Amino acid sequence: MSERAANTAAQRILIVRLSALGDVMMASGLIPALRSQHPDAHIAWLTESPAAPLLRQHPLLDEVIVWPRQQWQQLWRDKQYGALWRELRSFRRALRERRFTVALDAQGLLKSGLWAWMSGAPRRVGLLAREGAQWLATERLDPPKAGDPRIGAEYRALARHMGAPDEAFRLDLRFDEATHRRALDALAARKVLPPFAVLCPFTTRPQKHWFEDRWSALAERLAMHGITPVLLGGPADRPAAARIASAAPSAIDLAGQLKLDESVALISHAALLIGVDTGLTHAGSAFRIPTIALFGSTRPYRDADAPRTAILYEPLPCSPCKRNPTCGGRFDCMRAHTVDHVFSTAQHLLAQPA
Repeated sequence: MSERAANTAAQRILIVRLSALGDVMMASGLIPALRSQHPDAHIAWLTESPAAPLLRQHPLLDEVIVWPRQQWQQLWRDKQYGALWRELRSFRRALRERRFTVALDAQGLLKSGLWAWMSGAPRRVGLLAREGAQWLATERLDPPKAGDPRIGAEYRALARHMGAPDEAFRLDLRFDEATHRRALDALAARKVLPPFAVLCPFTTRPQKHWFEDRWSALAERLAMHGITPVLLGGPADRPAAARIASAAPSAIDLAGQLKLDESVALISHAALLIGVDTGLTHAGSAFRIPTIALFGSTRPYRDADAPRTAILYEPLPCSPCKRNPTCGGRFDCMRAHTVDHVFSTAQHLLAQPA
């Protein structure tokens, strides 16, 4: 075995990206990028419970390690400090026993930097490290914010920093056949036949939402043209999804009825996806299906690196306001997206060859 091959085989790489779902999806390109450079390495990903279903079935990952943050928070609330301390020590010991050689803090926060440091990896790369995480890294990577317009630009920079060619980075979400079957069975139970469009109206901040009456109108427009609209979301989105569906009798409401991995797997079978700035929308681009991303208060990327993704964004003097809207709840940036424009964009994307 050559010296280079021996070094590659010896690598034990830990990716630390704990949350959020959209960022984990965008960071998923690190998996094929690192594997292209380290085909024999042990590659693990440390994340929190909500994001774990996005990673568990990936064939290029050797291991997914789940930080049980919610359980630890409950121990803290219950004042079970001794049990919490024992849990922390046990988790740290388990990390160190894996003998990671490299830890990539792909979140750059104190909580992620701490885990990279506590892994014991002698090489720790902090991506845009802040909150004190920069002092826990042995290397700090700060790619320019406006340097790369593509989705997941900062993670692409991290992949290049680790020696991967640019073309090796591509959002990479994979699920087993059983997961795909469960997702398709949910459609079959509602007698949905292809083609269908996935609508993803829901996210964590109201200023990123489009308006419910417009979602209903768009759903009916799609149905009139032979495309069944399917609403996806989590359990917390059920009331809003029910309101949209009540005004759009043609819509199939699956919000809160599928697990996360099943929802994402279902997207891979859709003819079209339309969504706001949320993780499920990014999945449409990852699967290279026709995708429309409606951005307003945020614009996480200008180029989805997918030829059949259209990013609709109407900049205003206050855009992007991110977490600090100044429009008094009108959300003018999202109001600029009309049903007619979104639907005509969808028709254009559907007319493009696969």
